Amino acid sequence: HQVLRIVPTNDEELQKVQELQDLEELKLDFWLAPRSPGYPVDVRVPFPSLQPLKAHLEANGVFYSIMIEDVQALVDHEQTEMLRSSRRQLPLSTNTFDYATYHSLDEIYTFMDLLVAENPNLVSKLEIGRSTENRPLYVLKFSKGGTNRPAIWIDTGIHSREWVTHASGVWFAKKIVLDHENDKGLASILDKMDIFLEIVVNPDGFVFTQTKNRMWRKTRSRHPGSTCVGVDPNRNWDAGFGGPGASKNPCSETYHGPYANSEPEVKAIVDFVKNHGNIKAFVSIHSYSQLLFYPYGYTSTPVPDQKELDQISKKAVAALSSLYGTKYKYGSIITTIYQASGGTIDWTYNQGIKYSFTFELRDTGRYGFLLPAKEIVPTAQETWLALKVIMQHARDHPY
Repeated sequence: HQVLRIVPTNDEELQKVQELQDLEELKLDFWLAPRSPGYPVDVRVPFPSLQPLKAHLEANGVFYSIMIEDVQALVDHEQTEMLRSSRRQLPLSTNTFDYATYHSLDEIYTFMDLLVAENPNLVSKLEIGRSTENRPLYVLKFSKGGTNRPAIWIDTGIHSREWVTHASGVWFAKKIVLDHENDKGLASILDKMDIFLEIVVNPDGFVFTQTKNRMWRKTRSRHPGSTCVGVDPNRNWDAGFGGPGASKNPCSETYHGPYANSEPEVKAIVDFVKNHGNIKAFVSIHSYSQLLFYPYGYTSTPVPDQKELDQISKKAVAALSSLYGTKYKYGSIITTIYQASGGTIDWTYNQGIKYSFTFELRDTGRYGFLLPAKEIVPTAQETWLALKVIMQHARDHPY
């Protein structure tokens, strides 16, 4: 397989690229979907489809370049690295845990238990539901006490192939424990608020990426009337559900599911948010593209808090870039990438959670979802700075 980057220069070329999405026989996997002229479209192309696709693009005068020469080689390399690190016996503490490598679901769940055991006064683990394949859905709660304090929610791994997000989530969990006393900013956040962190939103998909298909994005649910498996959990929320920017085709990567909240992984978060009733900031973390979004995705109507959310984003992105110079863009989903319906933060915002954001972490496409493990820690470090800006703003602007 190769990943091609296609750059349509006008509406006509864009149309030609969009038509490719409907050619199921080519088995294309769009890593970055078509948006508008001038914006790159990244697509993973199985070997048998390479020649016909390249011929089609050339015949229509559409420019393309090869981003990843050999996807399998990167996947194999990642696999080898993981095996090498997992052979060094299971860590006995979160201090000896290797944050600079990718881990299996079992290793991440073991990490959670270690973190809770080591920090019983700060960290607890909640099971908020079960996945389609009956795996527990765990949330870490960081709290200095009190009941139903205002809270910040952070989730990673809703799309299972976005491995740098789970890895960053693990790093965030350790960072909160390390800094909760000596970092004034974080200490003052935790004096007033709780933090909830769900590191693996989509465990079934995650296990599937580690055992069967590294490029799996969706959940693993089955629905009557189709042999295709899985729903895009970021199109399954009850906000403009089933509208433009989601697919009704069960075989599509952006299939919205039979109805809103059909996926237990999504329903678990919805129920948690409603039952808690006091969540003030909600951040959902994806990769890749280096973007920070606020709502909406399903409509071009700006949110009432657009100005404030834009200012926070600007500040968060500046903080993120200050560490390694990583460049981020920011804005509403619909103006920054494309119309997308049934997305997480549109729903949370409509629930009254004003500070609702989505990140797309590194990179901009050189490796895409196959980000080298050596970039995990720098990615997590810089993202943490942006998260702190959002959390501090929520702390200082109660509502």
